[in-house]
Amino acid sequence: MKRVTGIGGIFFKAKDVEGMRAWYKTHLGIDVQDWGGATFNWAGDDGKPAVGTTIWSVSAMDSNNYAPSTASFMINYRVADLDALLDALRAEGCNVVGNSEASEYGKFGWVLDPEGNKVELWQPPPGQ
Repeated sequence: MKRVTGIGGIFFKAKDVEGMRAWYKTHLGIDVQDWGGATFNWAGDDGKPAVGTTIWSVSAMDSNNYAPSTASFMINYRVADLDALLDALRAEGCNVVGNSEASEYGKFGWVLDPEGNKVELWQPPPGQ
């Protein structure tokens, strides 16, 4: 079974959310949008556009999006078959968090790594 196929997003907390977004925009050229993050479109080895995006986003320190983890970051990994992977992780004794969720953006599930960091698993909708 194919497991992780790429990185779907990088999310982290900041004490000064607006200041952090502005710093990344000014100094690293990240095109931070009004929703608070940026989208990086993928390209193939030939430099031509490929299907897929990676999200980058900063949230407030008091955000509970990463709970039960106390880490200030969360990485979202693209996966080919979320349900099969969550079943395999459970069978392997991993700490799968809550139930998976589906939306127009795809299917999401979560697992804690050995140090308690919440890892988000994302199966994009078909064609993405």
